Amino acid sequence: MTEMKFEDQFAPFGSVEPVAMTSFQKVVARRLTKSWTEIPHVTHHDSVDVTQLDAFRRSMPADTKVSPLIFLVRALAILLREFPAFNASLSDDGKTLFAKSYVNIGVAVDGPLGLLVPVLHNADTKDVGTLNAELAALSAQARDKGLPMSAMSGGCMTISSLGGIGGTGFSPIINQPEVAILGVTQTRMTPVWDGTAFQPRLMMPLSLSYDHRVINGADAARFVRRIGELLAAPAAL
Repeated sequence: MTEMKFEDQFAPFGSVEPVAMTSFQKVVARRLTKSWTEIPHVTHHDSVDVTQLDAFRRSMPADTKVSPLIFLVRALAILLREFPAFNASLSDDGKTLFAKSYVNIGVAVDGPLGLLVPVLHNADTKDVGTLNAELAALSAQARDKGLPMSAMSGGCMTISSLGGIGGTGFSPIINQPEVAILGVTQTRMTPVWDGTAFQPRLMMPLSLSYDHRVINGADAARFVRRIGELLAAPAAL
């Protein structure tokens, strides 16, 4: 009996055209599969109030305005010091946790070559203006001709933002050997009860996927709450 080819299952419905995956797509597919099958993922969803952040950005001079994403990078850089379990990597045998002394934040960038993750090194030592300029340069390079591995290595935690597209939440896959990744979707003006009346507040949905072998649910919830507290005082960032 002749074994049926994969494409034969579509024949009754019409013709199909095989399109080979690029080498880069194959590498990404292998890494995502490895991460999803080896790490017990849990995703914590919450929304944080960024009304003050939006007002602060609007008050900035036009030549100094930065993306809201950069304030999120700064917040994570601070929190990786406060929550050291998030700034660690677990050995392949699951027996040793390696705590990192540095703070590097990766930011996923969508481009013609696919999803690339440039890394902002030593993000805890840089101000929002410096981080904004670095990310802009790396993003342009990623979309134009791609990035060398040196620009995508050494990340401690990654941000994946769909804020410019939409959505209310998703479950991002952890970028090994990191132990957490933060997903961001589109901010929305939402009525929030203040104890007396509903007030219009700009809310940012956050989705934190974490390795449950390293991070527990309570710390994940506290981590996201602290993001909200930091973003509520943008001048301090």
